[in-house]
Amino acid sequence: MRLAKINRDTKGYFFILPYFLAFLLFQLYPIISTFFLSFQTPINMFENEFAGLANYERLFSTKLFYQSIWNTWYMWTMNFIPQIGFALYLGVILTDYGIRGKETFRTLFFLPNLVTAASIGVLFAVLLDWRFGTLNMVLGRLNIVSEPINWLTIPLLAQGTVSFIQWWQWFGYTTIIIMAGLSAVDYELYEAAYIDGASRSQVFRWVTVPLIRPTLTYVMITSLIGGMQIFDIPRVLTNGRGAPDNALTTMVLYLYNQAFANFNVGYAAAIAYVLFFIILVLSVLSFKFLQRERKPKRLGGAQ
Repeated sequence: MRLAKINRDTKGYFFILPYFLAFLLFQLYPIISTFFLSFQTPINMFENEFAGLANYERLFSTKLFYQSIWNTWYMWTMNFIPQIGFALYLGVILTDYGIRGKETFRTLFFLPNLVTAASIGVLFAVLLDWRFGTLNMVLGRLNIVSEPINWLTIPLLAQGTVSFIQWWQWFGYTTIIIMAGLSAVDYELYEAAYIDGASRSQVFRWVTVPLIRPTLTYVMITSLIGGMQIFDIPRVLTNGRGAPDNALTTMVLYLYNQAFANFNVGYAAAIAYVLFFIILVLSVLSFKFLQRERKPKRLGGAQ
């Protein structure tokens, strides 16, 4: 009986064993291996030797690395600010105003998220091609421009294009998450605020936003983690070069080029760990900022 009980109690471990084997083989081992690799430098294509902190010293003395951090942060910020604002606006409109067919709108907004980033990058590369691109052809037919414009050779415009693509691809997903948070708010709280004399804008600021703060925290941290790892679209638009003037060289694109173009895997591993540390610090700071306590404020004109 005791043996049968032990066998019955341990059967569950066999069901979770595949996950742990996959985790150890494809996640934990690469993490540990990459850490040790970051302290090595290549002798040839197949051998490395211990180099101490040389990769990290080189990394923090390289101007392009700091530029890649700025490029990544700038493009994420220019994407996230309008994304969260637009998603909040749409979420409130679709949730509070009882618009018909909101399920259809949610589906349409979410469609860009179903397309791979690489495919979207190819689409915009075709649209913005300076010789045969759709945008130049349309502007030429309308006599707005006299000759084709090479859009992706203008740094700010190229960065703005990447930010726009990121916004367009992810605002629908963010809208759905925020709508879920808004739907969980008890409507009686809104009624109490309106009875207290609060305006619609005051209710949004002092009732809605605090109550969906956990949702906003989730959206910001997941967006931050994804945004700091942007790679597909700059890679496709510039064929991996990060042009113009390295304006589209993100941290992950810089890492990729070092590992698979220059074959300096030790240096690339150091970039990976610095990137991990940056994301960790920014995520913790974002969480602390969004979850900080605020003193309640009396609404409307009530004294």
